[in-house]
Amino acid sequence: MSSIDLEGYKPTADEEFMNERQMAYFRKKLEDWKQDIIDGSKTTIGNLQEDSASLPDLVDRASAESDKALELRTRDRQRKLINKIDAAIRRIDDGTYGYCEMTGDPISLGRLEARPTATLSLEAQEAHERNEKTLRDD
Repeated sequence: MSSIDLEGYKPTADEEFMNERQMAYFRKKLEDWKQDIIDGSKTTIGNLQEDSASLPDLVDRASAESDKALELRTRDRQRKLINKIDAAIRRIDDGTYGYCEMTGDPISLGRLEARPTATLSLEAQEAHERNEKTLRDD
């Protein structure tokens, strides 16, 4: 893509859906989000490398181990999120970004703004969740 000026830009419904500027906007949003996660995970790694065994108090040591377990779970969620971000960037590259995987209809800009990794329109997501609930209740 050519360099597109995104300064102060927000996608609107009155322009062509997923035009070059919107694609560039969402790519930047996804790449910035991914970088924020990576930067945050560097802090997590530093925290995990601190040796809690040197803490003399058993309660402090248990608390530190609990904190590490929470950080590991958080890191795992972040890894999964990075995979979703990468998948969204691939959809931008192949031209399918912004379209519902179930119906092929455009996903609303508001939904993509709030959840840039969304693969389903709000209606399809709600139907999917209703179906999941029905299956769980059986």
